[in-house]
Formats: sequence, C-alpha cells, structure tokens
Amino acid sequence: MSEPFSVRVTVRGYETDVQGHLNQAVYLNYAEHARWSLLQAAGIGQADLVARGVGPVALETTVRFRRELLAGDEVDVTCAFEWGTGKTFTIAQTVRKTDGTVAAEITAVGGLMDLKARRLVADPREYFKELTTDPVLFGL
Repeated sequence: MSEPFSVRVTVRGYETDVQGHLNQAVYLNYAEHARWSLLQAAGIGQADLVARGVGPVALETTVRFRRELLAGDEVDVTCAFEWGTGKTFTIAQTVRKTDGTVAAEITAVGGLMDLKARRLVADPREYFKELTTDPVLFGL
C-alpha cells in the first residue's frame, strides 16, 4: 500500500487543557479511533471479532509529541500495520495537521487475544486475512 490508511479528526474545544492545546490522553483516543476505522473499512466489525472468539489488545504504546494542536485544528491520523513473526504486530501512526505539520507519532504493539483462553493467538495475521475484505489495508 503506497499511503497508509487515514482518518480526519477535528480537535474539539473540550479536548484541550488549560494551556489551550490538545490534552495528551486524547492523542490515544485519536489513535484508537483510526485503528477501529481501519478495521471497519476493511470489513471487520467488533461483532465479527467476537464471533471468531478474539479481541484486539494493546500491549505497549509510545507517543512522541512534536507540535501542539489547538481547538479547531484538523488532523489526519494514519494507521499502518507492520507484521513480524509471532503473536504480536506493530501499528505505526502519525497525527498530521492538514498543512503537513506532524503533531505526534504513535507506535503501538498489539495482539489478538483468544477470549476463552485469555491468551494471545499464535498468528494474528491469519485471523485478519480470514476476516478482512481488503487485506491491503493491513499490509497483507
């Protein structure tokens, strides 16, 4: 895929802190919104995951804040899956203002948990391949 999946978000006033910039915790909400938007665009809903007996889990998240965001700013939040071997995968995300300024870089390590066994599945890539209608969105 040449360009990563992206969703546009407008910073709302109630998401800002006393300094007037986007509260640090809200960046995580934007990242989560982009990830679920990618799943939806790929034809995977929460009910589909539950029907297969799995659910996505976040294992580690790193946020690098680059520039402040203010109420009314529009940003594009990207989402690109990076696959290795084993039970986990990485999701690289960028929060970018419409003028191209990078506001934050987010890297998350995730997995798919077997909801009965309460353990990560051995190969999450295979589950996504089976469930998606658009494997390109997952870099598959």
